Amino acid sequence: MNVMEESLQKHREWKGKIEVCSRAKVNNAKDLTLAYTPGVAQPCLEIQKDPDLSYELTRRANLVAVITDGSAVLGLGNIGGLAGMPVMEGKCALFKEFADVDAFPLCIKSNDVDEIVNTIAMISDSFGGINLEDIAAPRCFEIEAKLKEKVDIPVFHDDQHGTAIVVGAALMNACKVANKKIEDITLVINGAGAAGCAIGKLLLSLGIGNLIMVDREGIICEGDNYLNEAHAEMAKVTNKNKLHGSLADALKGADAFVGVSKPKLVTAEMVKSMNDKPILFAMANPTPEIMPDEAKAAGAFIVGTGRSDFPNQINNVIAFPGIFKGALAVRASDINEEMKMAAAKAIAGCVPEDKLNAEFILPNSFDRSVPVAVAEAVAKAARETGVARI
Repeated sequence: MNVMEESLQKHREWKGKIEVCSRAKVNNAKDLTLAYTPGVAQPCLEIQKDPDLSYELTRRANLVAVITDGSAVLGLGNIGGLAGMPVMEGKCALFKEFADVDAFPLCIKSNDVDEIVNTIAMISDSFGGINLEDIAAPRCFEIEAKLKEKVDIPVFHDDQHGTAIVVGAALMNACKVANKKIEDITLVINGAGAAGCAIGKLLLSLGIGNLIMVDREGIICEGDNYLNEAHAEMAKVTNKNKLHGSLADALKGADAFVGVSKPKLVTAEMVKSMNDKPILFAMANPTPEIMPDEAKAAGAFIVGTGRSDFPNQINNVIAFPGIFKGALAVRASDINEEMKMAAAKAIAGCVPEDKLNAEFILPNSFDRSVPVAVAEAVAKAARETGVARI
């Protein structure tokens, strides 16, 4: 039985990966009057007078909505919200297991930006945060931006920002091992979708020296007439030398590569053309842009992938549970750039200096100290930037 068949069998056994459990014991008539009518009227009236009391008198303070329209689920494409439900349930299970954050899956039967935004906004009072998941680009950018204007709780598209944060952490530690400075390196991102653009923005915030982005048309350069709004924005702040050409052209002399694209796009010759001690994060799943053994044979110094069967797995599970834990702890109104950078630095710091090496640049996904460290760093950054409310 392969992993796909085994997973299907398990899902039949589980009949769902999450459930609602009561925190209030209702064993007798007195319990009933306190948990429900008539006693429940009093907390309702208190919340009516002061909406912030919803964080104290309900579970809102620890509750995240995990929301999708099913338009970009894993590598499966636009399969619809209902078919994406197993992924959303899995995400909710990870929130609970790794950070004790309660999360609820919501699958929206629409691909219309305004319908999705209005639906989420109308139910947002039930939650302390919103995790957007598996929504296709460029629609995901617009949905997130519009939601941030409409609601006063954190909105976080994990496919963008969670990925960017873990890549940022991996790059910081990879640069240490390779004895490079992040502000001096040239890095190429192949794939300018949701994840690629978010990675680029965060790396720029972290002070990357020169960033080159490549999409299916080639190197993105300011002034190219085919660029969409998101790409045009990135073109203004990347590609310092105004290069044109292919991925192979972009990689010549580059220090690092991040792939969020398609399998087998990077060749051994491309790796050989890079600078000394090249760093490659080939994150296409399940088959990376170049297999680690091939990259190493061509001279790669550090290789990371999205897979658990190779060293240096770049996995969002070391980011999003702690990020929301920290944001919820201080009732943050937003997860801003400073909080994302703080999360990346906290993750990087979870690998002890004496253990840091080319095969170990990120903490293990099951290291339970990671979400704690991330939560503390995120909460601190929220306070320092004025988005914390307690």
